[in-house]
Amino acid sequence: MLMSGAPATPAAADRPTDAERVRSILAAAHSMTVITGGLHAEVRHLDGTDPMGRVHLHPAEPGGEREDRPVIRMEFTDIAPTPVRDRVRARVTVLGRLLTPYTDEGSDSTCVEFIEAVLETGEGRSYVGLEELDAACADPLAPYEAGMLTHLLDDHTELVTLLLRLVRPAAPASAAVVRALPLAMDRYGITLRLEEARGHRDVRLPFPSPLDSVEQSGAQIQALFSAARRRSHHNTLPA
Repeated sequence: MLMSGAPATPAAADRPTDAERVRSILAAAHSMTVITGGLHAEVRHLDGTDPMGRVHLHPAEPGGEREDRPVIRMEFTDIAPTPVRDRVRARVTVLGRLLTPYTDEGSDSTCVEFIEAVLETGEGRSYVGLEELDAACADPLAPYEAGMLTHLLDDHTELVTLLLRLVRPAAPASAAVVRALPLAMDRYGITLRLEEARGHRDVRLPFPSPLDSVEQSGAQIQALFSAARRRSHHNTLPA
């Protein structure tokens, strides 16, 4: 992706910005849907080193977008790696106009005049500009998140239950948690999905401090487990 050198967008105190979320989804993407003209293609096996595949984004030319150029739409779906209810965590759509012909075969790069990126989550829809994308960095855990969450769930289920001690406020008796699963992990913390008899809710458990690299994740995760062990157990799952 072509960077324009825009100034950095400040990160939120305890969660990624929308631009960081988009960059992380692109960095971890294994496939995307490309729609342009009469083409509707599923592009698979993205290698992670170039999250847009062979597509390079460019700012619009002075004077506005060239409406005579074909529109290209690139769609990405962020799916939870664990078997939670409603596994789609977010959708990203990148819209642009083709500066060079697009083909899903061969090694030629495609240049795209950027229009907008749209992030859709359970919290709503937001629009991210190219300067924001250029300034944002993908989360350092993005390429590793799926493996880390599935390992936690498959091999250390008791630790997921342990983390429930950190949930505040605890669920009322009328909304007892029937299952808790890890939903997401980023440099700021872990998100659990608490599935109740009716519906579900997500809770974020922040790390003591944001991570700068994946090598720091082990110590921060262990810090959460230690904090949970010190808490009296208010949240329990049924046997």
